[in-house]
Amino acid sequence: MIDALLGCLMAGLIVIKFGGGLITKKQSMCTPNIPVIEKLAKTVAELIQSRHNVIIVHGAGSFGHLKAKKWQLHLGRVTDNLPKEEGEISSQDEAIHSVRQDMLTLNGIVCDILQSHGIETSTHPPHIWAQEIGPQFEGDVARFASGNSVVNVTFGDVVKCSGPTEFGILSGDDICYRIGDELGATHVVFAMGGASGLLTSPPDTPNSKLIPIWHPGYSFVGEHKSEMDVTGGIHLKLERSAELSKSVEHVWIVDGEQPERILELLSTGITTGTRILPESP
Repeated sequence: MIDALLGCLMAGLIVIKFGGGLITKKQSMCTPNIPVIEKLAKTVAELIQSRHNVIIVHGAGSFGHLKAKKWQLHLGRVTDNLPKEEGEISSQDEAIHSVRQDMLTLNGIVCDILQSHGIETSTHPPHIWAQEIGPQFEGDVARFASGNSVVNVTFGDVVKCSGPTEFGILSGDDICYRIGDELGATHVVFAMGGASGLLTSPPDTPNSKLIPIWHPGYSFVGEHKSEMDVTGGIHLKLERSAELSKSVEHVWIVDGEQPERILELLSTGITTGTRILPESP
């Protein structure tokens, strides 16, 4: 009876994407940004205390993108333009294993910090439960519907693919889309680093301004760091966010270095950041 009552008192499902460029120092191989992760964990703890059900998806940053790009894992099985050898890695198969281990290491860091704030976590590595890439990847996201105080955590990963490609990179943004849409999230928040939200032009551009509301058809100059990114960058995020906003009322991009804005959004319905809508309001 008490468990049933507590279940009724649970607030909505909140899906939070910890951007890879937010929780790692993206230019340095396998370097976490511990102070930022600590602040995010404190925010998640407050959400749990307010009886929100939280699911976390995190990016790879320097724990995945640099190595995956060098070995062209985003292209699947290829033979041309591969490095001859890089340390203990001499093939795409070895690179896959290495990237997966790096992602488990980053996930362990994130979960250890969450647990230090009293949050029980459960990790779901995509290479175990999912295959194929893109928003229609094969994998049952019902595994994340715990509906209790356990925070389920997953991340972008190298997964198996059918056909000659054999493998590919399943983006955390695609996972966010499926979880938010299929599990009925009230909020999906993309916490990114280096900007207050979506900007009219890259953050280091003079006169760059925050776009408070974005919808398909609203033009902006997006920055895609193709030399390291292997999942589509901000353009993929916006594409998935716009589609997601058709079923989820609140889809936002916020500054993850100011995670108190997530709390403000949950309590007031608005914050500094970019709200994503399916069409012009």
